[in-house]
Amino acid sequence: QVQLVESGGGLVQPGGSLRLSCAASGFTFSSYAMSWVRQAPGKGLEWVSDISTDGGSAYYADSVKGRFSISRDNAKNTLNLQMNTLKPEDTAVYYCAKGGRVTWKAFGSWGQGTQVTVSS
Repeated sequence: QVQLVESGGGLVQPGGSLRLSCAASGFTFSSYAMSWVRQAPGKGLEWVSDISTDGGSAYYADSVKGRFSISRDNAKNTLNLQMNTLKPEDTAVYYCAKGGRVTWKAFGSWGQGTQVTVSS
């Protein structure tokens, strides 16, 4: 079955950086667009970014554009999210999800999440 395991979260000061990773298994990773989504305290899931199957195209929510960068390594079945210039409003549990911006909810597959806390 689909398994997605996120890592790399933690506590960081405003303006800092973190790099999240997601290890995927149980499906043909290279055949699917992938997304990062997040859930802030008391809020619903929010799509953050997605990347095409070959990594050639990437899209971002306006709230993270210019600060976050998504990438993938199809040889290693790994999805990454480089987060720079972090803000307190980026505090959330981050999940990697199978599918792109339009399809991730329909696939219904995401991991257990990794907590990112941005605070001084």
